[in-house]
Amino acid sequence: MYEIVTRNKRVEKKLVDYISSRKDILNKLERLKLNPRRECGAHPLKGKLEGKWSCWLGSNIRMTYKIDDHFKQIIAESIGTHNIY
Repeated sequence: MYEIVTRNKRVEKKLVDYISSRKDILNKLERLKLNPRRECGAHPLKGKLEGKWSCWLGSNIRMTYKIDDHFKQIIAESIGTHNIY
């Protein structure tokens, strides 16, 4: 199972805020930790964001992330509406 990490305090705060305001997001993150390439509508990004992934966490909430298979980490880079792209 992967773990979700952030390397940015702003992203960490947004993630915590979303989790505390919407309990369904926690369940989706747990599913994502099982398979970060298939769960929650995960898909690879293209263009200037190539190498990153995006998933759907609810209504219009998206999270972009990188996957580190060696350390089994999902590195959250941004979270919010589609404006995060």
